[in-house]
Amino acid sequence: MSNLLQISNLTLKRANKAVLKDFSWTLNTDENYLLGGKSGSGKTTLAHAIIGKLKGDTAININYDNTSELPAKTHYIANWYQFTNLEGDRNFYYQQRYNYHQGKDTLTVGADLTDYAKKENLDLETIQNKIHSFGFDHVLDSQLIELSSGEHKKLQLLKGLWLKPQLLIIDEPYTGLDKKSRDVLNQWLDELAPQGVQIILICNDQNIPKSINRFVQIIDGQLHHVNHHQDLIKNISKPWKEIPDFLKEAPQSGIRTMVKLKNISIRYGDKEVLKNVSWEVKKSDKWLIYGPNGSGKSTLLSLINGDHPQSYGLDIELFDKKRGSGESIWNIKEKIGMVSPEIHWYFDQNATVWHTIASGFYDSIGWFVDVKFSEKQKIDELLAYFELTESKNQLLHTLPLGQQRLTMLARSLIKNPPLLVLDEPCQGLDTEQTKNFNQVIDALCQYGKTLIYVGHYESQLPACIEKRLILKNGEVIAIENKTENVL
Repeated sequence: MSNLLQISNLTLKRANKAVLKDFSWTLNTDENYLLGGKSGSGKTTLAHAIIGKLKGDTAININYDNTSELPAKTHYIANWYQFTNLEGDRNFYYQQRYNYHQGKDTLTVGADLTDYAKKENLDLETIQNKIHSFGFDHVLDSQLIELSSGEHKKLQLLKGLWLKPQLLIIDEPYTGLDKKSRDVLNQWLDELAPQGVQIILICNDQNIPKSINRFVQIIDGQLHHVNHHQDLIKNISKPWKEIPDFLKEAPQSGIRTMVKLKNISIRYGDKEVLKNVSWEVKKSDKWLIYGPNGSGKSTLLSLINGDHPQSYGLDIELFDKKRGSGESIWNIKEKIGMVSPEIHWYFDQNATVWHTIASGFYDSIGWFVDVKFSEKQKIDELLAYFELTESKNQLLHTLPLGQQRLTMLARSLIKNPPLLVLDEPCQGLDTEQTKNFNQVIDALCQYGKTLIYVGHYESQLPACIEKRLILKNGEVIAIENKTENVL
């Protein structure tokens, strides 16, 4: 049995701490791995080292099969994708996605796939059935900046699996994907494995491809083999801690209706992304918004959060006031605690963990002003509550993704808003981190908070959710009072 990947005595540090210590791993032919385990253990760091993004103190040898018809390449699909504009940089701002007139400086999905085909000498015809299976036909003419996080993930998966590299590494492959797309991905991976593509999936998910036949995890910088993915160590479930007292204060009592939309339609050119949507969110309601990738969920949230330029002139009421009746966008945002993949994408790369949480007081994508003494106390309370105190002076983007997410969640809570809008808040969190966070949400909602939650996994939902809005192709297809056995 020959080996494709050989790692011997690799040592790597992150933020001056050893993540991998004399790490060794051999990937033999026909072995397809699930690399799981605790958040922050070094899984993504290892992937970056394999693709040459990081330098260790010893060589990593990849022994490609020169007799294979597959490209002698290692292709890495990150848990996080950063696209560029037509000039090759990332000079975007958060609201740009929703501004049709300012979003024309990125490629369309179709053009991006065409460029990729030319670069890798691929035939576009061979990918058409997978485009259809992923439900991606309708976005081929969309700008890259217009895509949701789930749609961006699909695009990277389409390109990576289409390439059929000899070694394929996918970091958090199911992040942002609806159930149908997760099933399509697993079927495709099971098709590729017998063709010679060797797979490393970095995740803790339970529903994995049948072709995965090896299971490993990183513990204290070393690789450990287990017999089954259920044997992988997760983060230990922590004892319940009472939420900070300032989060127990009841929200503004005078507001009766948080959100009221009546016959709302949103169009980008010829593309209608929301169609005649009517919906009402009363004070203390707990809603789940559910729908497949591209169904209009993020656009709907942008209307609530005041970020969509088309919200003026539409029949929208926020916090008992007609939209456009004199309120500023900051009057709206001060009442909302928001988490979304997009806010995280566009967040200031120079912000520390402490500054990130502080920015939640002022709804900035970064930190630009001094905070009051009382606000500093609340920041310190949340740092301690989410066990981020030791990392408070580190740049946000240098932390493991799970800790980045917890920081963004703390940012959304810092001003104790009456309305929480959480768009897939648990992306990047492992099973126990997700459980712990949802316990926090359940506790907050006992004190009168109103909740709007977007999620694709039934196991990752807070118990407090009472109602469900289902979107498909921009239309409301159901409003229900229960969410049992629906995802």
